[in-house]
Amino acid sequence: MKTIVCFGDSNTWGYNGETGTRHAREHRWPLVLAATLGDGYDVIPEGQNGRTSVVEDLIEGPKRGRDYLLPCLESHMPVDLLVLLLGTNDLKHRYGLSAWDIAQGVGVLARMAQSSPFGPDGRAPEVLLIAPPPVAKLTGFAEMFEGAAEKSRGLGRQYRAVAEELGCRFLDAGELVRSSDSDGIHLEAEEQVKLGKAVADEVRRLFGPVTL
Repeated sequence: MKTIVCFGDSNTWGYNGETGTRHAREHRWPLVLAATLGDGYDVIPEGQNGRTSVVEDLIEGPKRGRDYLLPCLESHMPVDLLVLLLGTNDLKHRYGLSAWDIAQGVGVLARMAQSSPFGPDGRAPEVLLIAPPPVAKLTGFAEMFEGAAEKSRGLGRQYRAVAEELGCRFLDAGELVRSSDSDGIHLEAEEQVKLGKAVADEVRRLFGPVTL
């Protein structure tokens, strides 16, 4: 049995930008991943609305991924694969971060996992780093994410560079799915499904056939 932790923000939680509620279970990408992989995998969704990589949110409260990542991995150990999909919230105007800054922050989390003993036999988990898709047409979040659309288009390139430096797996979600124009930052149900299936393909490439 391979254990996969999907550590992310509201898109990993399954936030529906049209309704402000949560997508049905079958339309959340970590659960699509689980259903697509089938037996032999334990997929654990760890999404939090508003979660950042390393920046502290003084307005919305405890959202910093750096604070929770290692306790999360320890609680689910042994973890074979950590899937990191963070960075959209780091685009908020109040943080003033560039695409390079955001990629480096997510890289800090990847390094933490790679230096941890929470994988099989006390080794580190594998890491799959996913760059979030670019921001689309902003509506209710327009002031909060002022300037985010342009910066978000640089995330794929910057995340790829970090993944190459760290020697971890990489996917650019911007090449696979698009953010919804309902609010500009969340994934619609069909895009969640696409992402879950694409991640499953990458997992199979990493682990090959898994037998129970």
